[in-house]
Amino acid sequence: MSLHQQPASSKRSGLSRRTVLAAAAAAVPVTALTTTNATAAPVATKPSRTTPLAVGRLFDKVEAGMAKYAIPGVGLGVWYRGREYVRGFGVTNVDKPAPVTADTVFRIGSTSKTFTATVMMQLVDRGLVDLDRPVRAYLPDFATADPTVGPRVTVRQLLNHSAGWRGDTFVDTGDGDDGLARYVALLSSAPQITPLGKVFSYNNAAIGVAGRVIEAVTGKPYETATRQLLIDPLGLAHSRFFLSELGGFSVAASHNIVDGKPVVEPSFDPMPRSLHAIGGLISSAQDQLRYARFQLGHPGLPRLLRERTRVAMQSNPGPGGTLFVELDGVGIGWMIRPTAEGVKVIQHGGDWPGQHSGFLMVPKRDFALTVLTNSESGPELTAELFADDWALAELAGVHNLPAVQRPLPPKQLAPYEGKYVATQVGVDGVESSLELDLTGDQGQLLASVQGQQALRLGFYRRDYVLMLALDGTPTHTRANFIPGPDGKPAFLRLGGRLFRHQTTAARSAAGRQLKSLAELTSPVR
Repeated sequence: MSLHQQPASSKRSGLSRRTVLAAAAAAVPVTALTTTNATAAPVATKPSRTTPLAVGRLFDKVEAGMAKYAIPGVGLGVWYRGREYVRGFGVTNVDKPAPVTADTVFRIGSTSKTFTATVMMQLVDRGLVDLDRPVRAYLPDFATADPTVGPRVTVRQLLNHSAGWRGDTFVDTGDGDDGLARYVALLSSAPQITPLGKVFSYNNAAIGVAGRVIEAVTGKPYETATRQLLIDPLGLAHSRFFLSELGGFSVAASHNIVDGKPVVEPSFDPMPRSLHAIGGLISSAQDQLRYARFQLGHPGLPRLLRERTRVAMQSNPGPGGTLFVELDGVGIGWMIRPTAEGVKVIQHGGDWPGQHSGFLMVPKRDFALTVLTNSESGPELTAELFADDWALAELAGVHNLPAVQRPLPPKQLAPYEGKYVATQVGVDGVESSLELDLTGDQGQLLASVQGQQALRLGFYRRDYVLMLALDGTPTHTRANFIPGPDGKPAFLRLGGRLFRHQTTAARSAAGRQLKSLAELTSPVR
């Protein structure tokens, strides 16, 4: 599950929720972690006698997950029945133990995308941006590999992940104020995977373009515009983009997992400036909960968006599918998740090596939850809290759409068998092919990577699968196949990414060959 076997140059090769198989974080056995106690130091705060029982059970679940998965520190924020519960667990750094507090800062990864979307909507409120105008209205030179897409793609399609080109491009274009502009220029070579506006495919690069639109409209670097328009006015005193701005803060160190134990890994810390709009914000549980209350429209906080604009961000989703959970689609930056009760969950989350987090809100229940972790094993805990519905059921009274896995006969599995391939471009500009081999086995699909069995896919309805460990244990996550014009599977959507179904056994000639399951897990969702 960790990246510690990768060369240092590739550890920061992605910015999305473990690009390929992170959806199956829990599907990879981590037996060495089950007896590790990563929380030996005292927690920063203790629950009070007035802590509701449901919140206390959440505290217990977090502590159990930390011990099970070797997570040194967690920042937790909950808005429940009109009150805040913000707590730190464990330590910031196993080498220099200091307690995690409500103000300890972690890199939040792709929840940063919702900040980019919110700033964009502030510009909409001011009449400076129209979501349904082409991107070229603001970036006249914007180009795409498909020459028909560049003139037509709209700002809304950037933000609802329906632009359709390859989304996992993570090239480092330098530390200067022109880094994002240079990054966006490189996207002219990103292949178009699906027709514009028709299919949900998680697209880091498109959010980078949105960040560049903000720069062009405001005349300021992305980080400056976001600080001035959103972060500072909202009073997020422990939210910053640059490591150099963290002096005097309690900072959660990034940890790898080596031989079942957390180990500080400084090489995980740097992030290319080109990716800040995509996943670069560093923040605390306290700030994240304040941000959640702002997005819930609570009185007493600065009114930085019109009410109808705030609601619009969480409404009218684009194309749907799966990203660890089933999605109605993405609104303006927010994933919109259905429940069995018909109540919508508004969600995001993010990952960077050694820093993994989750964030969700249930507006109709006036509920919010944010969890920040400082370990490569963090996705194990966030899967339990944000993909599974335990926390939602316990604290908000809603449940995932039902999904009962049923075995299929070989004849029905046969069309789904074969090789599925996706590509991404790393920090160093090198393209990598990511490949899965699916074969029918005992009524399910068995997924292998370079000949190594990795996980199982069990169907619960047509084209939709539960992701399971090799022994059948649930991972709390879901994926789905997308049929082509002939009705046969054209793509597997896994972790929000599209893996194209190959008609031959030939491997992609582009890029290096990935050698392990670990190399299929890249950072920030």
